Amino acid sequence: MGNYDQMAAAVSELSGGKNVVLLDDIGMPSIYVRIPKGKNSELVSGLSDNVHYAFNVDSVEKTAFYYSKYQNIIVNERAYSLGHRDPANSINWDAARKACENKGAGFHLATMAEWAYIALWCRKNGTMPHGNNNYGKDSAYTHEHGEESSKDSGKTGRCFTGSGPVTWNHNHHGDGICDLNGNVWEWNAGMRLVDGEIQIIPYNNAAMGSKCDMSASSTLWKAIKADGSLVEPGTAGTLKWDWVSGKIQLTSGAITYKTDSGVGGQYKDMTLASGLTAPEIAKMLLLYPDEPNGDYAGDYHWFNPVGERLPICGGNWFDGANAGVFRLDLYNPRSSAGWTVGFRSAFVDL
Repeated sequence: MGNYDQMAAAVSELSGGKNVVLLDDIGMPSIYVRIPKGKNSELVSGLSDNVHYAFNVDSVEKTAFYYSKYQNIIVNERAYSLGHRDPANSINWDAARKACENKGAGFHLATMAEWAYIALWCRKNGTMPHGNNNYGKDSAYTHEHGEESSKDSGKTGRCFTGSGPVTWNHNHHGDGICDLNGNVWEWNAGMRLVDGEIQIIPYNNAAMGSKCDMSASSTLWKAIKADGSLVEPGTAGTLKWDWVSGKIQLTSGAITYKTDSGVGGQYKDMTLASGLTAPEIAKMLLLYPDEPNGDYAGDYHWFNPVGERLPICGGNWFDGANAGVFRLDLYNPRSSAGWTVGFRSAFVDL
C-alpha cells in the first residue's frame, strides 16, 4: 500500500468514512469533509422540501459536496487542506479563487451557498462551533484554546489549523470541519453586494470553478426579486441591504444609506422594509434570519453599500462574540488582502 493509500485509509477509518483524502492535479493530498445532500425543510421548519442550493450545480443535483476540513494553505500556487498549519492570509479574492482552481476540475473557492448550508446545519443540530475569536481562545469558553501559529501585539493571533478542541468543529466531533468561528476570515464565492443590491451566481454554479465567470463585469450575476425569482441586476424591485434606524434592513426599494462606510449589527436584529416578506432564498443564503430575534450566538453582519463588495465569513481571532458561522461581512472589494483574511477550497464532482 502506497503513502496515499495509507493516508486515505487512515483518514477514512478515523472519521468513520466522513472525511476523505482528495488528490489534486499534481497528486498532492488534502483532507475534506463530505457534506451529504439536504433539504431546506431539514434546516428550517416550515420551509420547502426543495434541496438546498448548495447541491444544485449547473442544473445537476449533487448527492454531496466536499468541504475543506481545515482553513487552507498555499503550496506551489495550489490550495491545501491540512492539519496543524498556519492558515494562508493576506490574499485577495481572485488569488484565493485561483489557488483553488489550480488544483483541477471540481475544485473551487468555497461558495456562499456551501457556507450557508453548513451554518444552518450547525444551528439546527445544536452544534454552533466555538473557535479562536479571542486571541487564541473562545470568548465565551475561555478554557478552550488552540495552538498559537502567529502573534498579534505580543498575544496569540492565528492558531494552527485544527489545533482547538472538538467544540471548534462544525459538529462538535473530531470528524467535523475545523475553525469556522474566528482564526481568519474566509473568502467565499458566488455572492456579492453591488451598490447595496444583492447579487448571486444562481444556485451553486460558482462551484464550477474556472468554468464560471465571476469577474466584476460577468453577465452571470443575477439579482433577486422580492418573490425569490432571479433577474438581471438593476431590475426594479430587487433585494438590497439598507441601513435604517441603526439596523441592517432587507428592502426591495431604493436604499437610503449610500455612504462609503461600513455599518452593521447582530444578524438576529436585521429588519424588513414595510410590506416585504423575506423569500426562502434569502434565509437559505444568510441574507435575512430565518428566525428574527432568535439565537445566532451574537454573530454579526456588516456591509458597505458603495461599489462591489465580496463576502468574507466567520470572523477572526479578535472578533469575540461577533465571530461565528453566521458572521458575514460584505465590506471588502475583491482586491482587499488583509492579514486577517484567508480562505478554504471545496470540491464537487463535475
